[in-house]
Amino acid sequence: MRLIAYLFIGMGVFFATFGNIGILRFPDVYTRLQASSKCGITSIISIFIGLMILEGLSFVTVRILVITMFFFITSPVSSHAIGRSAYEEGILPWRKEKEKEKGE
Repeated sequence: MRLIAYLFIGMGVFFATFGNIGILRFPDVYTRLQASSKCGITSIISIFIGLMILEGLSFVTVRILVITMFFFITSPVSSHAIGRSAYEEGILPWRKEKEKEKGE
């Protein structure tokens, strides 16, 4: 069971690392938002599943499950709010230079 738990924790670290790289490398707020929200929630859930496996069935596991559900519900809502406010402010999605020239 420890091996499975460490596998989940390792997956969580993997997703968190690549999510952070995506935030640094992507060109605009929309693609950065996608990288942060998707990788963030998958890394948190993976790490928490690994912690629940390590802890076994106890009150701590129930607490971790409640925290996991909180993140599962609030992460998409916050990402939507950020994306919507960026859209309402008039921030346009990034496009390649060739696509910009064709459209103008």
